[in-house]
Amino acid sequence: MAILASDIETMIRAGFPDAEITVMGNDGQHFAAEVIDASFAGMSRIQQQRAVNATVKAAIDSGELHALALTTKAPE
Repeated sequence: MAILASDIETMIRAGFPDAEITVMGNDGQHFAAEVIDASFAGMSRIQQQRAVNATVKAAIDSGELHALALTTKAPE
């Protein structure tokens, strides 16, 4: 079964409940997400992206999610 953008948003939201999250993509494997969360303040971009990747790790490890391009930042 293909993964949906809404599934990815649910996984990310579990780790970042107050984040502004936008997930794009519709081929069932390749997606892009923008995650804006206050917890990213003071973190490097790599640290931010590692934190988000941790929320979808199970889907990536299982092969259900093939690619997730990330844009992360703290709110302005």
